[in-house]
Amino acid sequence: MEKLPPIIQVGDVLLSSEILTEKFCCDLSACKGQCCVEGDAGAPVTLDEIAEIEDCVYEVWSDLSASAQAIIDKQGVAYTDQEGDLVTSIVGGKDCVFTFQAVIQGDGSFVTSRDVTKEPSPCITLCALEKAYRAGKTRFCKPVSCALYPIREKRLGGGLVGLNYNRWDVCKMAITKGVEENMPLYQFLRDPLIRRFGEDWYQELLDTVAELKAQNYL
Repeated sequence: MEKLPPIIQVGDVLLSSEILTEKFCCDLSACKGQCCVEGDAGAPVTLDEIAEIEDCVYEVWSDLSASAQAIIDKQGVAYTDQEGDLVTSIVGGKDCVFTFQAVIQGDGSFVTSRDVTKEPSPCITLCALEKAYRAGKTRFCKPVSCALYPIREKRLGGGLVGLNYNRWDVCKMAITKGVEENMPLYQFLRDPLIRRFGEDWYQELLDTVAELKAQNYL
């Protein structure tokens, strides 16, 4: 097999070749949603996304912790981090304000941890924005940076966008599951990539992958 170049260009997007080669499939039952509560900054957001989130606050308010509500009252749904990027507000220096704790039921549904009346059960972290969206209460799901993770986006010069695979210990079970299911990262993130770059771009990506396979790079 030929050695794959480290960077692949598809349209105006430069992708790390790991996005095509690495296997990845989220396993929420294993990681418990740690990516929403670990780290030292919130999720990157755009000005348009901030406006969308502000329109959702009323619908998700009851799912948020008192600490999260206080942070939003004080500084809003987002802030500028140390690197000058807009990110979602966080609680305690790490937890996104839009997270909440839930317990998965036997039928696959979930209830918020405060509604559990039986013996304590292991909790997972979920997104209140996505919960409201899936319930049909809002039109905005969550920031595209959250949906794209573990791909991170970076604006480059000349109108180019860079996409990198961000490795993180909390996602090690997603790598294991991805290998078991033979799920390449770019396929696992098909819908978020289409949301961000469009159907035509994603088809161009698939065409590029097919060409690389034909040339014995993949």
